[in-house]
Amino acid sequence: MTHLRHRLTSILGHRFSSSSAARKKVPILYESPEINDQNRKDVVTLQLLSWGKGASGQLGGGIEEVRLYPVPVANLQVLPSSFRLSPTPGQLLLRDNKIRDNKEVIEVGISCGLFHSALLIDGNFWIWGKGDGGRLGFGHENPAFVPTLNPNLDSVRSIALGGIHSVALTSFGQVFSWGYGGFGALGHCVYHTELLPRLVEGTWNGKIKHIATSGTHSAAVTESGELYTWGRDEGDGRLGLGPGRGPNEGGGLSIPSKVKALPVPVASVSCGGFCTMALTEDGQVWNWGANSNYELGRGDKAGGWKPKPIPSLEGVRIIQIATGGYHSLALTDEGKVLSWGFGGHGQLGHPSIQNQKTPAVIEALADQHIVYIACGGSSSAAVTEKGKLYMWGNARDSQLGVPGLPEVQPCPVEVRFLMEDDGLGPHNVLSVAVGASHAMCLVSR
Repeated sequence: MTHLRHRLTSILGHRFSSSSAARKKVPILYESPEINDQNRKDVVTLQLLSWGKGASGQLGGGIEEVRLYPVPVANLQVLPSSFRLSPTPGQLLLRDNKIRDNKEVIEVGISCGLFHSALLIDGNFWIWGKGDGGRLGFGHENPAFVPTLNPNLDSVRSIALGGIHSVALTSFGQVFSWGYGGFGALGHCVYHTELLPRLVEGTWNGKIKHIATSGTHSAAVTESGELYTWGRDEGDGRLGLGPGRGPNEGGGLSIPSKVKALPVPVASVSCGGFCTMALTEDGQVWNWGANSNYELGRGDKAGGWKPKPIPSLEGVRIIQIATGGYHSLALTDEGKVLSWGFGGHGQLGHPSIQNQKTPAVIEALADQHIVYIACGGSSSAAVTEKGKLYMWGNARDSQLGVPGLPEVQPCPVEVRFLMEDDGLGPHNVLSVAVGASHAMCLVSR
């Protein structure tokens, strides 16, 4: 385990609510070992905030609660040049993110599952929320109501939370999964629950560089650009494997299998509710699976297992993709956001809540330069280059972080942060993660 152990504080057990007095006692989960008396004045505080419905403890505040707006969960203290975001499912790796020999750079990331949450710092991860199925990886099925360090896996580079399971990628290029194994979601060639992280022993050559997961299926990309999938298939073809894909149980396949029908190398992948979307190094999007709500963006409802490019995006360079339950987002290299699929909850960000047959630019964000996108089951989010956060879609459980919204919020709204008298300064949003009924963001202050 890394140097991090020595810097942990004992404040984690402290239960705190949304009251102003309690909010000031935000636990410091991590302090960079490079911090000393000389450079302490340069320290940047990275803050994790959460909001929405927290009935299973997924907000990390120690109690069952609903948070109408973002409330701090944890602080991390780092030097300005010493951190970067860890790789996110669906995102093209930045050039400098490919450099792994710089041991001084701390990678930080967040992920929301259905009812659980995770924070990744410097190879270690904290995880909390609902424990059913063993999705927290602690060796039991109890919930955790505050961010809790998982001691069972380290050297983690990327983490992706699913429905009742979790997947992690280590810096050695290995994939681990744990939780409920129904439908083959874990990729262990068995269909039972794993309470602890277990190595996924795929047939791929070389290291894995990218992972993604959804409610019940997962994907991994090798360093040479080959894509492997496993988990639920249910006849809609979301695994992209076609007929003769091997033994399965209950509509799922627990053997990681190569998507041979993809004619091009893949850089990243995003798993939606019932479809899968892959992104090539040059920014081209391919997808496959269910399409009854135009999820594939091809203008018709013809779904299927065979990977195909999205025709209207063939001349556009995409740098990040994100998929929800029945809708998708894509971010262009010019900072524009496109959306398509099911629009009934307002999750497409267009004035109409009609379904969108092909990718369309979200005009309400056209005057912003977007650098990061995320999808929940029926809601969406975007971060601007100036560090502002916008959300839209289903607001029934306060998961958009703006009090007083109607349940259906088709127009992107800016999420405001309460300015505490904590001396940390304004909130600059770095990334956002959205679950079914809650969301989190990472800000620098």
